[in-house]
Amino acid sequence: MSAPTTGRNTPTAAGARKSGTWRNWAGNVTARPAREARPASVAELAGAVRTAADAGLRVKTVGTGHSFTAIAATDGLLIRPDLLTGIRRIDRRAMTVTVESGTPLRRLNQALAREGLSLTNMGDIMEQTVAGAVSTGTHGTGRDSASLAAQIRELELVTADGSVLTCSPGENPDVFAAARVGLGALGIISALTFAVEPLFLLAAREEPMSFDRVTGDFDALHAENEHFEFYWFPHTDQCSVKRNNRSAGPARPLGRFAGWVADELLSNGMFQVVNTVGRLAPPAVPAMAGVTSRALSARTYTDIPYKVFTSSRRVRFMEMEYALPRETVIAVLRELRAMVDRSPLRVSFPVEVRTAPADDIPLSTASGRETAYLAVHMYRGVPYREYFTAAERIMTAHGGRPHWGKVHTRDAGYLAGVYPRFGEFTALRDRLDPRRVFGNDHLRRVLGD
Repeated sequence: MSAPTTGRNTPTAAGARKSGTWRNWAGNVTARPAREARPASVAELAGAVRTAADAGLRVKTVGTGHSFTAIAATDGLLIRPDLLTGIRRIDRRAMTVTVESGTPLRRLNQALAREGLSLTNMGDIMEQTVAGAVSTGTHGTGRDSASLAAQIRELELVTADGSVLTCSPGENPDVFAAARVGLGALGIISALTFAVEPLFLLAAREEPMSFDRVTGDFDALHAENEHFEFYWFPHTDQCSVKRNNRSAGPARPLGRFAGWVADELLSNGMFQVVNTVGRLAPPAVPAMAGVTSRALSARTYTDIPYKVFTSSRRVRFMEMEYALPRETVIAVLRELRAMVDRSPLRVSFPVEVRTAPADDIPLSTASGRETAYLAVHMYRGVPYREYFTAAERIMTAHGGRPHWGKVHTRDAGYLAGVYPRFGEFTALRDRLDPRRVFGNDHLRRVLGD
């Protein structure tokens, strides 16, 4: 959840409230906006944008603060969408759901399940708002099914002059194409319409596997499974592999106790202790990594999608993730491993690898190419820049595209070279927001002036 404000809230003539300090989930980004607003309707949202723009204030909206960058930071008006929540409508003929932008993914997934419906694919956490997740390109893993943004069928966008645009392949198609992963640079999304399908079951198979086996069989594992991902534990030869495939049933969910042991005791409780010890005594990290990687055991279960795709993540960390051409990811991972092995780095978090098919969204990290994602993490409070800098150097050498919501140092000059449709996006931004009402220092770096 976004951090609460710390200042005293008093009404202002602009219809907003004074604000205190905002912090993101990881605690590495803070901002002190001049004003804060909590609109309860699209009309109130549009009015808040117009009023702020007339006053010369820049405007940003924040969800639950799960981005590791300053993409949502502002010194102007900070809009919190926590009153813009809920499902507007479900269209069973079109098989779509229209949802308010501030709705957390957890609430959307649970509400859809009650209606016998589901998204096709999703990321591995449910804490973000729907608009925040799509705007930064949140994705899961999938051979054929793409990111959350690729499942959008229509969106409603409040632009810099307070206009409300309905965008779809048939209405404002150029805006629709770009705003699905819009970085908050084109306007503020007020509602999203996603494609849905009848609720289905996924059979999950999780097991330890050696690094050499996973990397050697990567192409086959990707081809044979609808959803495949793995984690490599630095300083070890061990990986944890997860394969999710549709199942005719019956449902065989994890038992309450078994699920608690694996997902709470080990993945959160014990992992928190291991990382805390590693932060205090870095030389102990390799030995603890060996113990942690061997503690994982194989398990299988069958459940509805959001209970298989997503996990609870309460151990806080910093993260960098790059999208790579899928055919390069194993070579990049091996290069990363060699770098860690020859360095004094002590890395207590696993490295994550996922995949996605190509899509047609200009600034999607999978735009126009079959993609694999490689993510590196460091426990919060542990120095991370040396590790991330070395990892970034390796991944950019292979044409990597940084995740829009995660730590990176790339600028518009680099990004224009790895996104063929980068100029299409920035030209649309010039048209929709010439005064940069939705701008900030971070967007200036990644998109240019």
